[in-house]
Amino acid sequence: MAGNLWEYPSVVSRIDDAQLVGYGVQATDGAIGKVDEHSDEVGAAYLVVDTGPWILGKRVLLPAGTVTEIDLETYTIRVDRTREEIRNAPEFDPDKHPGDPEFHRLIDGYYGGPAT
Repeated sequence: MAGNLWEYPSVVSRIDDAQLVGYGVQATDGAIGKVDEHSDEVGAAYLVVDTGPWILGKRVLLPAGTVTEIDLETYTIRVDRTREEIRNAPEFDPDKHPGDPEFHRLIDGYYGGPAT
C-alpha cells in the first residue's frame, strides 16, 4: 500500500467523526460491521469497527489508509481488506489501545504498513 497507513487516501472525502459512528463497513467481499469510534488525528487516523454481536464479534482498529470510499448517501465506508483479514485482526481494547504506539506498530505489521 502506498502512502501512510494512518492517513486517509487523497481520493477519500472525509466528514467529521460524529457522523461516521454507525456507518456500515464493507470489506472487499461484503459487510463486516459498523463504525463504533473514529479518530481523525493527523498521522494517526483510524476507525474502530464492531464486527458483530457481543458474544461473536469483536472491536478492531482499521487505519484510515484502508478506507477507499465514504458513501454519504448509503452511510457506508468501503475498505480494501477482506472480511477474514478484518475478523482476524488484533482485538482493539478501548481502555488500553487508543494512542498506544506499540499497538499501532502491531496494526502496521498486520495490515502491511510501514513500521513507525
